[in-house]
Amino acid sequence: MAKSITLSAYVKKRNGVALGAPESMRNMLSRSLGAGSFHQFWEYWNPIWGYYLARLVMRPCLRVLPFSLALIMTFAVSGALHDLAVTLVKVRVTLFFTPWFTLMGLCVLASKRLPLSYGRRPWLMRAMINLSIICACLLLTQMLLK
Repeated sequence: MAKSITLSAYVKKRNGVALGAPESMRNMLSRSLGAGSFHQFWEYWNPIWGYYLARLVMRPCLRVLPFSLALIMTFAVSGALHDLAVTLVKVRVTLFFTPWFTLMGLCVLASKRLPLSYGRRPWLMRAMINLSIICACLLLTQMLLK
């Protein structure tokens, strides 16, 4: 991500519409679920959160870590922040999202490294593949934490 890109420009680039536009959620869901690879899914998913993760976690990590570790660290930090939010709401330590998001980060890395592309498949099939990967990571996390 270029240093000078604003949040508004980033969201417009990812969603195709301006920040706060009525079509924003529909575009995000359509583009992310219909992405032709799992790493592309994350390029479109929740662009506001992604913008800040890229600026505040990924970019600093890239100064000291190789790309693959910086990517996994970014997913782990995102998971940890989700765990913190749930912990504050439930007033009980929760450590579920960190391993789940870390597993998804590993899948993102694998989908970037391997020629895993399903972009020529129909939208519904692409959505099912992307959701299946997320669900597989969820199930694996649940099994690992038992």
